[in-house]
Amino acid sequence: MSDPSYITIITISGFVFLFGLMLARVPVGIAMGLVGVVGFGAISGFAPAFRLLAQSPIRTATDANFAVIPMFLLMGTIASASGMSAELFQAANRFLGHRRGGLGMATIAACAGFAAISGSSVATAATFSAVAYPEMRRFGYPQSFATGVIAAGGTLGAILPPSLVLAVYSLITQQDVGKLYIAGVIPGLLAVAMYLAAITLIGLIRPRFLPQGQRASWVERWQAVRGVWAIALLFLFVIGGLYGGVFTATEAASMGAGGAFLIATARGRLSASQFLDCLIRALRTTAAVFTILMGALLFGYFLTITQTPQHVTAALTSLGLGRYGILLVIMAMYLVLGCVMDAMAMVILTIPIVFPVITALGFDPIWFGVIIVMTVELGLIHPPVGMNVFVIKSVIRDVRIATVFVGVLPFVVTDLLRLSILILFPAIATYLPNHM
Repeated sequence: MSDPSYITIITISGFVFLFGLMLARVPVGIAMGLVGVVGFGAISGFAPAFRLLAQSPIRTATDANFAVIPMFLLMGTIASASGMSAELFQAANRFLGHRRGGLGMATIAACAGFAAISGSSVATAATFSAVAYPEMRRFGYPQSFATGVIAAGGTLGAILPPSLVLAVYSLITQQDVGKLYIAGVIPGLLAVAMYLAAITLIGLIRPRFLPQGQRASWVERWQAVRGVWAIALLFLFVIGGLYGGVFTATEAASMGAGGAFLIATARGRLSASQFLDCLIRALRTTAAVFTILMGALLFGYFLTITQTPQHVTAALTSLGLGRYGILLVIMAMYLVLGCVMDAMAMVILTIPIVFPVITALGFDPIWFGVIIVMTVELGLIHPPVGMNVFVIKSVIRDVRIATVFVGVLPFVVTDLLRLSILILFPAIATYLPNHM
């Protein structure tokens, strides 16, 4: 049926049912796929809708471009299992541990290093909950601060290359993933610097709140640095090959997974059982991501046939808020969605709707990718629901959710300030891509 009022009713009903299913704890991918097929069938007939259901998931699962997801996930799981994260933390602690709040600073620095080989916020938060939290508690750091630092540091996994969320954004919007990755470097380093500044400020305001460790000698520091050669080599191999034109993004991910395996095996850090466990963990996460992708593509057909992106673009541009006013409305929407959805689901569900708005307003799509990834990552740590917070709770069972949220509040303020800086000075994200 092509009656506009009927299509409007179906569109509104589809979104209502979608959020109803998600509130009922139906997996996001299943909910999007179900609403997409039923909504498409209600407008175009169920025979074409069922053909989409039969064909679209197969095309997604066999699309070579999507292989970047499982390969980067496997690289991260192997790096974690082989102890690279612990080496990063030890090296960072040798240089920063003597400062007030030094173990927190070391955690942020190590999270940034691990993000460069994992690409996942959740994996980074889970890894350092096991690596950094016991050390901070042993030296007398408050539980709220220790967990807050880990939650905030985990978000670096989404902005620093190779980021899984940026990779998915590039696949949805057809943007160059290499440019997106290089665009995330300066904002990612800015995030690290601002987190370190926040810890320094907390130490100045409440000197008794954060302990100081002993200063390490330069011999100890050099020994610790030599321990992280494997991580530096792996990062340079993957990113250098990508920007040197040797690899495509998918090939870089595959070479990264292979490189992580060879390094871990050569160092005697990866047994057969550990490797099998890495494969299983990567497979489980891949299955969850691909379920969301398949559901989102089915939902995308529903959005296309109802012309939802066009209607949203027309509605927002007619508000008279100006381009930056509309951008703030979109970012506020992401912060609200962050209360009920994870970062990957938010990007996959909403980018097909908001991306046409952004291009119509004349914003740089590479800059917007960085802005949106940072916004959805903020959703991973802000109350009342933050995915990283619950990941930390699952690893550190004696901590209360409210305690983590208290500890993460200074970093939420830091993130909001950083987003404001990137909006005011977009060249922070666009300078490197424009000079590639």
